[in-house]
Amino acid sequence: MKTLTTSFAIGSVVVLALGLASCSSDGGSGDGDDTAEIDAEHSVGAMESFGVGDTFVATEPVEFGLMYRDHPNYPLKNDWSILQHLADDHNVSFDIQSVPLADFGQKRSLLISSGEAADMIPSTYTADVANLTSGGALLKVSDYLDYLPNFQDKIEKWGLQADLDRTRDADGDFYVLPGLLEIAKPDYTIAIRADLWEEAGLEDPKTWDEFTEQLKVIQDTFPELSYPYTERTWSAAGVALPATMQAASGNFGTEAGWGYGDGVTWTGSEFEFSGAQDGYRELVTYFHGLIEDGLLDPEGLTQDEDTAKAKFTTGKVAAISTNSQETTVYRQGLAEAGIDGAVVRNIVVPEGPAGNIMDATTGGRFESGIAISAKAADKPYFKAMLQYIDWLYFSDEGLEFARWGVEGETFEGAGADRTLLPGIDWNGVNPDAGENPKLLNTDFGYYNGVWSLAHGSTAEELGMMVSEETAAFRTRMNEEKEIADGGPAVPLDALQREEVAITQTNLEDLVMTATSQFLRGDRPLSEWDAYVEELRAAGMDEYVATINEAAGVSS
Repeated sequence: MKTLTTSFAIGSVVVLALGLASCSSDGGSGDGDDTAEIDAEHSVGAMESFGVGDTFVATEPVEFGLMYRDHPNYPLKNDWSILQHLADDHNVSFDIQSVPLADFGQKRSLLISSGEAADMIPSTYTADVANLTSGGALLKVSDYLDYLPNFQDKIEKWGLQADLDRTRDADGDFYVLPGLLEIAKPDYTIAIRADLWEEAGLEDPKTWDEFTEQLKVIQDTFPELSYPYTERTWSAAGVALPATMQAASGNFGTEAGWGYGDGVTWTGSEFEFSGAQDGYRELVTYFHGLIEDGLLDPEGLTQDEDTAKAKFTTGKVAAISTNSQETTVYRQGLAEAGIDGAVVRNIVVPEGPAGNIMDATTGGRFESGIAISAKAADKPYFKAMLQYIDWLYFSDEGLEFARWGVEGETFEGAGADRTLLPGIDWNGVNPDAGENPKLLNTDFGYYNGVWSLAHGSTAEELGMMVSEETAAFRTRMNEEKEIADGGPAVPLDALQREEVAITQTNLEDLVMTATSQFLRGDRPLSEWDAYVEELRAAGMDEYVATINEAAGVSS
């Protein structure tokens, strides 16, 4: 893997919140030396001895509070296998606080702020709760690392200590246990109709400029297309081209889309405000140009997901943003539409003017994690809950269980030889699944981000239960691309966080609104300088100065 500096850039892929990375204070090395003690009153159900390699089984039945992110593609079912096995084999059940995916970010914040959040809050990035830590509603999980042996083991083995320390605040505390990855797991890119590319005599584009030229060829060769290329909103309200702007951003030397994060980008010597960078302007100008030239469907900025997919699967467009799961959906849709000979291929994200660079968020090795309500520390089962969390989310056994299910019921084999049983599938990876297979997530509850933060974590797992092309895509992205340096830690204290929070939110709103306007052409790019002045009037310079000061660099 090429890397400039593999640094964790905190940023949510769902909620763009203040996510200022922080370093350890002098007293907090992250090695568990200052771990708080848990007394017997809060150890009900806890195992007397629990370490790396041990299976967690509560010594008596326990019921943990769980905030559940209810995904419409696999809505919660009380009879799921994962729930049954956790109850029968591990003595764990849940008092579920179900929140629909569409409202999850907002309602999670409201529930935490009001003190009504459940004990465990998975599907959460550090950035999602960065503004909520000062109120005391979230547990300082850094105080309890001695009860998390598997988490500490992987942090050490995979060289993630510096990344973890970047999530600490000025007091050395952190509040989210991130999902951990042994290697980076890039996934989002552009899917193309490879059969049309071949017929036009084209190979996969190496650069974004080459992609533009190829779209022109596709447009001329296949005039029956409505547009060569359409886009998806990915249900991310207010964020234009969230997946593609993030995937492309590193190649333009900036951060954008889902990867916009805290709104600053490290240049190698200081942080700059992302939305005012020359690279951000070049990125916006590029995609505006595609729209202006009739190569990118302007409805791609606002259309609903079903409409976007239908345009691709009915042959109206030849390219669309994707990830490994959605590519399978596209293929199924094309087959159902009877478009003979259609071939879909995911391209490696093209190189841009800044180089062949993967943004720090995509190249990072922290995934969506789990936060814990502070009130959980008062529950009689608190120690048992920490042991359960450590086993399920960070032990090799727990990671396999949450992803694959139970041997003999959902899969067979061991290690790299594991395969799903006939009649069971996930994302089209099982050739023996049949026409109407049961699905791991929908029918069993496994491969679900609530119980599987990083869907595998280990390099071996990340190479399994994916198609050969997905594995090849990840390999090429890791081998061919440099990973942008996310910069040093920014240890803001609670007062500083409060001071910059409103400014950051206002700036983000300005950036996202203007980005959409520039892309659509509702606001001419000739007004870029005026837009930057609006950012300055909203406190951009002061915001960046505060970040650079906290990071120990002068702006």
